[in-house]
Amino acid sequence: MPTSVRRTLAIAAAVLVAAAAAGCSPGADHAAKGSAHGSAPGNAAAAPPAAAIPTGPGPKSGYDVQPQPAPGSCHYRYTADKQPLPDPACTPGAISPAVTQDNLKDTICKPGGYTSTIRPPANITGKEKAENARSYGYTGPMGDAEYDHLISLQLGGDPNDPRNLWVEPPSPGHVPGKGPNNPKDSVETHLHTALCKGQVTLAAVHTAVDGRMRVSSPTGGPTLLHVEIPCHFG
Repeated sequence: MPTSVRRTLAIAAAVLVAAAAAGCSPGADHAAKGSAHGSAPGNAAAAPPAAAIPTGPGPKSGYDVQPQPAPGSCHYRYTADKQPLPDPACTPGAISPAVTQDNLKDTICKPGGYTSTIRPPANITGKEKAENARSYGYTGPMGDAEYDHLISLQLGGDPNDPRNLWVEPPSPGHVPGKGPNNPKDSVETHLHTALCKGQVTLAAVHTAVDGRMRVSSPTGGPTLLHVEIPCHFG
């Protein structure tokens, strides 16, 4: 019977590293052990207690522009080292009812890709992004901010539920005019790999993204994203 072992996976966002699933091995040391000293985020980074993740309407054959929160009603949070986080009241995340643990091979793990078939078009998300920027009070260059799915499409996030989308401002070290530099995307790709290899469950990944992603920058080291997920071994 499979056992479940909880480990913290530290993923270096500033450099290329092995897949996050490398931390999921019976004999592996605690992946964050070498980076724990002085790397824990401050109170600003603490996520609220995990709640049930909303379920959105799922993929559609055609999308409409979704209403956004009122201007100025959403407030960015930041980790101790200034990585941006969304307002949980405005952007709690939302999952797609079309993606389940039983159909991963036919959806997000489908050979040839899945997300491009369900992604809302730019003429829809562009309008939403402009309105959401006003919701969050973002005034920087729009090209340097990402209209981000909090739970990404490759992890079963809802494509166009406004609870799952936010204007994610640039991370520290950003060069103006160079586009988004958010390390979250790299972590999502690693989690997708682990999910499609059967090393983690869909529910565990959703919980990790929703409440157990942490960012830290140890002195003299790269920015790290810590993701705590249950690893399953036979």
